[in-house]
Amino acid sequence: MTHTAERPSWDCRSCGDPWPCDHARKRLVTTMDRIELAISMWANLEDACSDIPDGPPAELFDRFIKWTH
Repeated sequence: MTHTAERPSWDCRSCGDPWPCDHARKRLVTTMDRIELAISMWANLEDACSDIPDGPPAELFDRFIKWTH
C-alpha cells in the first residue's frame, strides 16, 4: 500500500502516521520539483484546514509546508 492521506484525519493509510509521513515525503521529493511540491502541499494544507478546523495552524503549516523548503 502506498503512503497516501486518509481524509478527513489526514493520517497515512499505510503506516498511520500523520500525513505526509516520512515515506510519503521521500516519495514526493523524488517525484516533484521544489515549486511543484510546495504548490501541491499548499493545496493539501488548505484541504486539511477544512477537514481539521481545530488543528493548530502552526502545526499544520510545519506538517505540510515547512519541510518542503
